[in-house]
Amino acid sequence: MKHIYIIFLILLIGCENPIEKVVNTDNDIIKPVIDSINKYEVQIMYTQVDTSESGEIILKDYTYNVDKNAYFYPASTIKLPIAILAAEYIEKQENISLDTPYVIEGDSKKHTIANDIEQIFTVSDNNAFNRLYELLGRDYVNTRFRESDLTPTRLAHRLSQRGATSETLKSLTFFPGYTADLQAIQKKEDSPIQSLKINKVHKGKGYIYEEALVKKPMDFSKKNYFPLEKQHEMMQRLIYPETFDNKDHFTISNTTRERILKMMQTLPKDAGYDNYYYDSYVKFFMYGDSKKPIPKHMKIYNKVGYAYGTLTETAFIEDTKNDIKFFLSATILVNKNEIFNDNVYEYDNIGIPFLSELGREFYKLEISRKK
Repeated sequence: MKHIYIIFLILLIGCENPIEKVVNTDNDIIKPVIDSINKYEVQIMYTQVDTSESGEIILKDYTYNVDKNAYFYPASTIKLPIAILAAEYIEKQENISLDTPYVIEGDSKKHTIANDIEQIFTVSDNNAFNRLYELLGRDYVNTRFRESDLTPTRLAHRLSQRGATSETLKSLTFFPGYTADLQAIQKKEDSPIQSLKINKVHKGKGYIYEEALVKKPMDFSKKNYFPLEKQHEMMQRLIYPETFDNKDHFTISNTTRERILKMMQTLPKDAGYDNYYYDSYVKFFMYGDSKKPIPKHMKIYNKVGYAYGTLTETAFIEDTKNDIKFFLSATILVNKNEIFNDNVYEYDNIGIPFLSELGREFYKLEISRKK
């Protein structure tokens, strides 16, 4: 990673961490959370984007309370790498493209990988993610994570469906050329899920299982894991691949990369969804606490996740009118009663307001940097 030297330089010369400037304020939304940071398990990453006189992109990374060995449930943020790896996988297949129709075992409805990826980013559709899971399988995905230096990220299960951890994968049948000619990707088996051996995989004081309260911490050791620093890095690799070594590039064409980026910043209304899916439906930073339209000059390339009381977002935020660009990633746990799986979480009154205000404060910081 080329810009890693910038991080070392910042540490050596003792520059102030701008994240501390943002969070150490009297802001009545941010301060109560930061004052109880261990309770809320907050982690934050922020990257300034500058350009050298020669036109080279310079990324300056800052972290706050980030610990890759402290587990948090990634929820739908795990869809980000799966979408990219699915595109990568399809590009390696003969006679198949992102737009080739396919059916999945047990369902006669036709889909395309392109539509699945778009649904993942515009409304965070779980069914679209699960179809890509069947296409790739967790063994393939986790191998690619290791090859791409994205560990300890790991895929373990599907989302919000029965049999989420099943080792048996469904077959997909593609229709190349939109004809009756078939090209099948056959059913295969995954390896069993191994338990994570990191901190904080046991959370809370109880959880709901089959409508009954189990009075012991919930075990997340066999869940998906996507640490914040890898979310942040993956977003940077996608936006500015030229700032990374070739070995860290995703093996997708630039056309596909640009197509994924367009899907990522597309608002639900622009993808044909009805008014139920307001602009900030899956965009928490800056706008998550409002249902008002997002200004057209604000482009947010991101992925959010929320489940089990944990809200997470990784994003590249661009203001095309004021020429402002920055990366921001953060996670927060809001589970006051410490009971998991009871659907009693403080998403609306603590979690989303915190992430929204955080985004606005960093935007203000960027405005001041610009001046």
